Amino acid sequence: MRARRVAVLIAAGTALAIGLYAATSVSPRRWQVYESEMQNPADDPPDAWVEGEFTFARLRYRSWRRGRWGTDANKSERLFLQGLRRLTRVDTRSVEEIVDIDSDGMHNWPFLYAVAAGDWQISEPQATRLREFFERGGTLMVDDFHGIPEWNGFTRALDRVLPGHTIVEIPNDDPIFHTVYNLEERVQISGWNIVYGTPWERGGIEPHWRAALDSHGRIAVMICFNMDVGDAWEWSDHPLYPEKLASLAYRLGINYVTYAMTH
Repeated sequence: MRARRVAVLIAAGTALAIGLYAATSVSPRRWQVYESEMQNPADDPPDAWVEGEFTFARLRYRSWRRGRWGTDANKSERLFLQGLRRLTRVDTRSVEEIVDIDSDGMHNWPFLYAVAAGDWQISEPQATRLREFFERGGTLMVDDFHGIPEWNGFTRALDRVLPGHTIVEIPNDDPIFHTVYNLEERVQISGWNIVYGTPWERGGIEPHWRAALDSHGRIAVMICFNMDVGDAWEWSDHPLYPEKLASLAYRLGINYVTYAMTH
């Protein structure tokens, strides 16, 4: 009987210890596994594991220069998502999703965001997977690549992903500029370098608001060329970054997300 009581007490003590550990231990950050590849990882908000109707998904891909996919991540999207929640009624998850280009899971996230696509390396299986993503109605926003060499690197890969696509300058009267905000003004959204007086990067002097159209004429790829929208989100809380550019970056991002969800 004594041995049995001792065993019961040990079991009860073990259960209590496990319960206390679970109650006091810190949960891992949602994307802790990728933080070594991110430029500016942020702490998770309290509702980081709560799902929403819309999720901002960042594409993780291989590049000529290591770790380019993680530029501005993940502070950039965390601040943008705060703005999306505050300025719209979209039921938005507070943290991003990281979508590996080798994963069929990309089909679960109809909106993808890719940084520095001028450096991306895409294999044939990856090109096929992205093509299927677009054929199913997915939309990709590409940002923060500059100059003719990076443009050529981006389009070489896109030619394999979307054979026969058309790239156009988005006209001012296109619905994408008028879904939530009327964006009549075309101002280059600069990166942090604007703080030092230079609005452009790596030879990309003239900004472009372009789109790659699929075979049905739908905007499949939203192209922010010679701009750095992600930097504007990332530094929107810094007193030195121009408020005008930060506000424009939020409005542009909100229009693009809303357009992707409704077209």
